[in-house]
Amino acid sequence: MAVRLIVISAIILACILFNKVSSKLGIPALLAFLVLGMFFGSDGIIKFQFDNYLFTEQISTVALIFIMFYGGFGTNFDQARPVMTKSILLSSFGTIFTALSVGVFCHYVLKIAFAESLLIGSVISSTDAASVFSILRSKRLNLRYNTASLLEVESGSNDPFSYMLTSLCLTFMNSSVSAGSVVWMLMLQIVLGVGFGFVLAHFAFVFMKKYEFCHAGLDTIFMVAVAIASYAVPVALGGNGYLSAYICGIILGNRKIENKRALVNFFDGVTVLMQMLLFFLLGLLSTPSKLPQIAPIAIAVALFLTFVARPIIVFTVLLPFKSKLGQCAVVSWAGLRGAASIVFAIMTVISPAHVDNDIFHIVMFIVLFSILIQGSLIPFVSKKLRMTDDSQDVMKTFNDYLDEVPVQFMRFTIPEHHPWTGMAIKSIVFPPESLLVLIIRGDKKIVPTGNTILHYGDELVLSGHASDHIDGVNLYEKIVEGSDEINGMRIADLPSTEKLIIMIRRGESIIIPRGNTRLKENDVLVINEPDN
Repeated sequence: MAVRLIVISAIILACILFNKVSSKLGIPALLAFLVLGMFFGSDGIIKFQFDNYLFTEQISTVALIFIMFYGGFGTNFDQARPVMTKSILLSSFGTIFTALSVGVFCHYVLKIAFAESLLIGSVISSTDAASVFSILRSKRLNLRYNTASLLEVESGSNDPFSYMLTSLCLTFMNSSVSAGSVVWMLMLQIVLGVGFGFVLAHFAFVFMKKYEFCHAGLDTIFMVAVAIASYAVPVALGGNGYLSAYICGIILGNRKIENKRALVNFFDGVTVLMQMLLFFLLGLLSTPSKLPQIAPIAIAVALFLTFVARPIIVFTVLLPFKSKLGQCAVVSWAGLRGAASIVFAIMTVISPAHVDNDIFHIVMFIVLFSILIQGSLIPFVSKKLRMTDDSQDVMKTFNDYLDEVPVQFMRFTIPEHHPWTGMAIKSIVFPPESLLVLIIRGDKKIVPTGNTILHYGDELVLSGHASDHIDGVNLYEKIVEGSDEINGMRIADLPSTEKLIIMIRRGESIIIPRGNTRLKENDVLVINEPDN
C-alpha cells in the first residue's frame, strides 16, 4: 500500500513539474500529462502493464463529472450572454454536423463501414473544454468580440451531444431499434438532462440559503454531492448526466452563494487534479506502438476535421450573425479535441458492438494532433488574425475573476464611548486605501453612505489591499501554560521584544489585544516575529 501511495504521489509531482515545463515551452500542459502516462505505460520506459478499459472508463466518468460541472460553474453568464445563441448552435447543430460529415468522409473516402464511420464521427465530434480553458487561462489569451466566452460555452456544452450520438450509434450497432425508440431515447436524454440540471441547481441554492452549516468546509462537501447527483440521478432514469452536470454548474456558478471564493478555489484544484488523472490514465492505457498502424486513417480524419468539417460549420453558424472573419477563423482553429473524445472511444472498446478499426487509438492520435498542433498555435493564430486585444481581460469570462483581485476584509465593533459614536461616515477619517463596505447593526445589514450615523455596538466591515505574503510577517501560535511567566500578565507589562501578539483566541472568543489585556491560562496567542 505504501509503495502504491509513493508512486501516486510521484506521478502527481511529475505532472506538476511537467505543467511548469510545458508552460515555458508553449506546449499545452494536458499534452504533457498524456505523454507522461505513455512514459509509464507498457510501451514506455517504466513498462507498467495496464489494459483495464472498464476501470478507466469509470474513473474517467467521475473526472468528467467534475470537469463539466466546474466548466459551467466557472463560466460567467453575463459575459457569455451576448454569444449564447451562437455557442449553443455550435455545440448542438455543430456537433451533429461534425459527426455526420466525418462519418460520410470515413465511409466514402476511407472505405470504412457506414455504421462504424458514424461512430467515429460521433466520438470525435465535440471540442474539449479542459484544453480550451487551460490555454485561454494559461496564455491569458484576451480575444476580441467575446470570443473567449463563445469558446468556453461551446466547449463546455457540446460533450453531452457527442455522448448522446455515441450512445445512439452503439445502440444501433448492438441491436435493431425503431425510429420511434430512437426519438424517445434522444428526448429522454435531453429532457431529463436539462430538467434535473435546473431542479437540482434550484434545490442546492435554496438549501444553501436556508441551512446554516455547522462546520467550515461542509458547504464544499455539499457542493461535491450536488455535482455527483446532477450526473447520477438523470443517468439512473435514462437522461444525459453530462448535460445535467453542466447546466447545474452554470446555474449555481452564476448565483450569489456565500463562501463562493472557497468553492471556486476548491473546484479549481479538484478539476486540475482530475485533468491530470484523466489524461495520465488515458496515456497509460494507450499503446504508442500501435499509433503508426492507424496513422494514415487518423491523419486523414484529423486533417478533414480541422480544415474542412470544423471551418464549414463555424462559418455557416457565425456569418449570419455578422461575425468577423477573424473571429470565425479563430473559433474554427480552436476546436480542440481532448479527453472527452478518448473517454467516449473507450465506450466503443467495452461495448459488444463489432468494429473493424482500432477506434481508441485513432481518436488518441487525433487528440495528440489537435492539442500539439492546434493548441500550441492558438496564440500565434489569434495574433496573426489581429484577434487579441490587451484592453480585454479573458479572466473576466470566468466566475473566479474576483479571486484574482487582492482584496481582504476587516471586521470590528465600535465600543462604548468611542469617538466615532454618533458621527457621520463622511466626517470620519478611515485608514488609507480602505473602504467601509458594510455596517451590521443587530439583525440589519446597512450599506453605508456619507450621511450614515454610526452607533455604539455597530459592527463595521472595511475592505483593503490583500497580500498572499508580506516580508516581515511570520505568524505562529503559542498556548499560555499555567507555569508560563506571562500567565496573568498584561500586554503592556510584557518584556520588550521584536515579537508582537496580534490576536488571542480564548475559548470561542477572538480578542484583539490592547495594553491592558491580561493573558490567561490556555489562551492561544497568534504572534508575529519578523525574520531579520
